[in-house]
Amino acid sequence: MAQVLTDVFLRKIKPPTEGRDEYSDTLRQGLRLRVLPSGRRTWMYEKRVRGGVKRKHTLGTYPAMSIKEARDAALELQLEAERGIDRILDAQEAEKQRTRTLSTQKTVREVLKIHDEVHCSTLKSGKERMRGLNEALAPHLDDRLEDLDRSILQSIVDKKARSGAPVQANRIAAYLGKFSKFAWQRGYQTTHIGHCLEKPRKEVPRDRVLTLKEMRNIQRASFEMGPLWGPLLRLLIATAQRRHQIGNLKWREISFDEQQINFGAGRTKNNEWNHFVHLPSLCVHELRSMREAAASRWGSEGLNDRYIFTTTGRTPPSGYSKFKQRLDKALGPEMEHWTFHDLRTGFATVMCEAGADEIIVDRIMNHAAVSSAPSAVARIYNRAKNSGARREIIDNWHKVLNEVPPSDGTTVVGIHQGSGARRA
Repeated sequence: MAQVLTDVFLRKIKPPTEGRDEYSDTLRQGLRLRVLPSGRRTWMYEKRVRGGVKRKHTLGTYPAMSIKEARDAALELQLEAERGIDRILDAQEAEKQRTRTLSTQKTVREVLKIHDEVHCSTLKSGKERMRGLNEALAPHLDDRLEDLDRSILQSIVDKKARSGAPVQANRIAAYLGKFSKFAWQRGYQTTHIGHCLEKPRKEVPRDRVLTLKEMRNIQRASFEMGPLWGPLLRLLIATAQRRHQIGNLKWREISFDEQQINFGAGRTKNNEWNHFVHLPSLCVHELRSMREAAASRWGSEGLNDRYIFTTTGRTPPSGYSKFKQRLDKALGPEMEHWTFHDLRTGFATVMCEAGADEIIVDRIMNHAAVSSAPSAVARIYNRAKNSGARREIIDNWHKVLNEVPPSDGTTVVGIHQGSGARRA
């Protein structure tokens, strides 16, 4: 049925009892309204594409799409068809291309591996970062990376925070953000979905400062921690170095003649190539005994490349959390919460209050300079210039740490428990 379609006419149309009725518009050839028994009224347009096939298009429903809007849409399709543009064919090709793209997309696991090889493997904290990423993304490892979205990443962060670990949640947010940026920059994802993930807690610097008494108590408790963790803890206290630097020490980094640790390339937080720290005499004595035991157990060949603190001879220690729990139990409930990093703060506080040069204390702790990086000549010069002062501070720290005032008021210096205390 063809005629000029108007709103008055269309409102009078009654739905058929079965089948369908169609009403063609004489003002726009090819446009018609299809009416179903349900009362649904749908605009249709049919036109042959130049040099191609006849195509049928569904435009919308009446009255949501007015007569004028239907005619305008039909005119646009008519002009395209006259120019040889086939919307349906183009949509089919786009879908085929999308399917091909999806079939070649990489999984989360595959891109994580690339992230590790290209980026994380170059970082000192790379293993820790990859461990965090693999744990956080475990349910999605075999999903296509493109299927991940921002809501999934944020839910991972929020779930970690709700578990009672807001600081770890902050770390996961940072790891996910950097991984997402890596994937986006290299074309594995179309958007940077990890941009500005919300972190559950604003972190502030710790203000916990261990007192000299507390540090003496920690050193005393170290003798209850066994042959692996005890010496490691005592060396942490004596040198004020970072936990991973001491825990990952190898024998080749110990110079017994110079009585110092010479950290290898890439072993320090700020990548300083010539960082060193002096060793008190009794630490040297303990390390000599440990080396003899290691040589007896593992053999002398290749010993320099072995870890000092190890149970396998090939890997550094793990299980710091369990060790810390045992140590806290030995210290007793009156000991306020503390971390291994607080040992460094305690050392710096005690020695600076005792008159040590703050700059030299910073150099011992290998804090990064806030000014521009010194030249190679300046680094070597400062190393030589400060060596004596650094040794003196470490030796004085060891003396201060081990001075124990007895009940009669005199001073007893007992460098290590059970090492033969003497009266000063």
